[in-house]
Amino acid sequence: MGTASFEMFSNEYKAIIEREIVEYVNKLKAPAIVKEAMIYSLQAGGKRIRPLLVFAVLEAFGKSLRMGIPAAAAIEMIHTYSLIHDDLPAMDDDDLRRGKPTNHKVFGEAVAILAGDALLTYSFQLVTDMTNPEVTAEMKLNLVSEIAKSAGAEGMVGGQVADMEGENKQLTLQELEYIHEHKTGKLLTASILSGAILAGASEEQQLHLRDFAYHLGLAFQIRDDILDIEGSVELIGKPVGSDVGNHKSTYPSLLTLQGAKQKLEHHIELAHAALGKTTLQTGLLNELTDLIANRNH
Repeated sequence: MGTASFEMFSNEYKAIIEREIVEYVNKLKAPAIVKEAMIYSLQAGGKRIRPLLVFAVLEAFGKSLRMGIPAAAAIEMIHTYSLIHDDLPAMDDDDLRRGKPTNHKVFGEAVAILAGDALLTYSFQLVTDMTNPEVTAEMKLNLVSEIAKSAGAEGMVGGQVADMEGENKQLTLQELEYIHEHKTGKLLTASILSGAILAGASEEQQLHLRDFAYHLGLAFQIRDDILDIEGSVELIGKPVGSDVGNHKSTYPSLLTLQGAKQKLEHHIELAHAALGKTTLQTGLLNELTDLIANRNH
């Protein structure tokens, strides 16, 4: 898969998912203000890494990428809900998200909370309402189970709690990896496994893809930590240096900046190695892996 082909894939399917997530919300018979708040954060931009992972896994299996649109939209809605809630005064208390005022700054805390709740719950409706004839009831059940585990107390929420409890403490590398494996990595895993479930992946293939997701999730967060030191506020869309200011343990603080970069390279290498074991056409997934390693926002 050449860079030009990857860019075509990325641009096409980012545009598709950005259109579809808004159309899904517009279909809701719900108060206008909550729909407006949901769409505000869904349209705040972002890399759309999670939906692209769903599509890239389907492509690796030679499946129709469009069959993954509802699952990809569902995961992006869960990701967006988590950002809305993360930004609240009771959590990170952020005023900016991707260069725009955060949801609660525009709509107030109550509507922001409810918009997040609505995105989370609607995500599962999107999965259960999938109409593609290739998507069986068993696939839907497996999707709901995988996504729920990844988003809930055993996944993203658990990681967020551990992250809050770890503030103003010197964490070990193992404790930091637990936070990021769960807070960031689990939803990336849900994206990758959703594509695998829809593609009818074997148990062995799912095992290798899970291993790939683990290393990709840690690499994603290590790159975030590096960008908090080296990044540009214009590109990132929020203040840099906030981790240091909030006395948070990060990979650079535990390993030094150079050590964090070496750790990033280590996980990227292992992610590529896991993909190689799937015996699939993983060109898009390899490109996405390198994109995560080298991104500047």
